[in-house]
Amino acid sequence: MMGNDELKVLDNFHKDFIHDTAFNFYGTRMATCSSDGYVRIYDLHDDTWRPSGLIRSRLAGAAIAKGDVIIFLDSHIEATEGWLEPLLDPILQNRTFVVTPVIETIDDTTFKYMPIPVTVISTGGFDWNLQFDWHPMSDRERERRKHHLEPIRTPTMAGGLFAISKRYFYELGSYDAGMDIWGGENLELSFRIWMCGGTLVISPCSHVGHIFRKRSPYKWSDEVNVVRKNSVRLAEVWLDEYKKYYYQRINNNLGNYGDITSRKLLREKLQCKSFKWYVTEIYPELSLPEDTKTLGEIRNFYADFCVDANTHPNNFNKSVISYPCHNEGGNQFFMLTKIGEIRRDHGCLEYSGGIADINKDDKVLVLSCHGNKGNQYWIYNEHNQIYHPASNSCMTISDDDQHIQMQVCDLDDAAHRWSWTQRLLNETHNT
Repeated sequence: MMGNDELKVLDNFHKDFIHDTAFNFYGTRMATCSSDGYVRIYDLHDDTWRPSGLIRSRLAGAAIAKGDVIIFLDSHIEATEGWLEPLLDPILQNRTFVVTPVIETIDDTTFKYMPIPVTVISTGGFDWNLQFDWHPMSDRERERRKHHLEPIRTPTMAGGLFAISKRYFYELGSYDAGMDIWGGENLELSFRIWMCGGTLVISPCSHVGHIFRKRSPYKWSDEVNVVRKNSVRLAEVWLDEYKKYYYQRINNNLGNYGDITSRKLLREKLQCKSFKWYVTEIYPELSLPEDTKTLGEIRNFYADFCVDANTHPNNFNKSVISYPCHNEGGNQFFMLTKIGEIRRDHGCLEYSGGIADINKDDKVLVLSCHGNKGNQYWIYNEHNQIYHPASNSCMTISDDDQHIQMQVCDLDDAAHRWSWTQRLLNETHNT
């Protein structure tokens, strides 16, 4: 399919228009079908072939689609009765509408279908790792809608399932062909829709089931962090001054993200609004990182190990660990807020063990931030210790370096001392 980064448009051997196109996981084979009753299979290898992934496969499919509306669907879905018409109707009314169905869960083991009532539909958001997430519909959107079956405005979309006018898809710049495989394309398109004059909605009357897999089907390169490359591309083009919040999370390690000149020119051509406008008008519920006393990785003086934790709500009540420092940010990026929280997004480090759990492994946990200090109040003092006033103890690592402990503070013990800084952004990063 791909040669020298250019799309190859395949001949259409059907007797009429292609109605459906599907790809395998890696973009190596494509199937098309139409009302002529035939399914055509295309082998997409050639001498310069490389794995195309979701983004370029969708670009190839869109290039041969003949209908007025393109509907992108993941392969691991189940469409319910009556799903199609509610996707098309908003576009018929206004072709700058991009419409997603209500995405419901299909169990990946039993294939049980779990429907969602129209009264509890969630909308899309994102965090400052530039990862998509779901949120309850905002009060602002509930008040705007006149009826519970009216399309729901959503700041972002999951990206796997949506309908868009083909003409508008190309006017808007389609996908960023400089992105690789998968990752970030859904947020990039979401921002572009809103900032460049479109409207992104969820149709409450269109329901499609989706299998959320436990692992990615893609074979990732060891040489390039593909998701990061894609995310940096979208940050450079669309986030304006807000990109610093993402760069903090990746320790300002931008890597080589390719040439974005054409995407910046596209933004100028479309006369798109600023990301500040997007945050103010489309997603005012977005949590902006608070002013911090310090931020970055928390690296131990005694051993080359860092504090490491996943702060997603799914990991609340799990232990903070000690892990070899990797200079990549991610789960080793933390902020010390002005009220003494060690936090990332909505997760804070908490120690509630008191004297009883001193010298014990894995007693510092990740919990939802409450803003009331107490067991979530920490001081990074002039001795480079992380002091916990509620227990009068200091954070340290275990003798085997594998665990986080709280111990009686000892100025002479290097394991009680931490470096908590972040390297500055290198302005010549894209080399």
